[in-house]
Amino acid sequence: MAKKMNVESFNLDHTKVVAPYVRLVGVTKGPNGDEIYKYDIRFKQPNKDHMEMAGLHSIEHLMAENIRNHMENVVDIGPMGCQTGFYLAVLNHSNYDEILEVLEKTLQDVLNADEVPACNEVQCGWAANHSLEGAKEIADEMLSHRDEWHIVFAE
Repeated sequence: MAKKMNVESFNLDHTKVVAPYVRLVGVTKGPNGDEIYKYDIRFKQPNKDHMEMAGLHSIEHLMAENIRNHMENVVDIGPMGCQTGFYLAVLNHSNYDEILEVLEKTLQDVLNADEVPACNEVQCGWAANHSLEGAKEIADEMLSHRDEWHIVFAE
């Protein structure tokens, strides 16, 4: 067995997961009783597929802006460097099924979008690298597997 690492995802056997899925990574408790719930939202099968950067960049903007319309407790949502998914952190909200509902609504927002928010040089660090159509393709594929999001490992 490999040495236990400090980063939770480094301890995950990426050959055993079956994307797409939504997995609770862990809960961090603050000194005043607050809890941050971190989720692994895996869009693509690790080491087999990945999101193209322009589409990933655009779906990041769209999800970051729109998820907050459906939930007040969002701390952050950001892409994984491996381009296979996102991490979502929420404050004091432990209801997994509600997280799935919020994600579904947010991805529907992506499909209904006419533009990518903050897609300009003032608000974005790489404004030339966006694809609304790429974001919509990623969202559509994820939504097409909605009934499977709770399945993380092959049975």
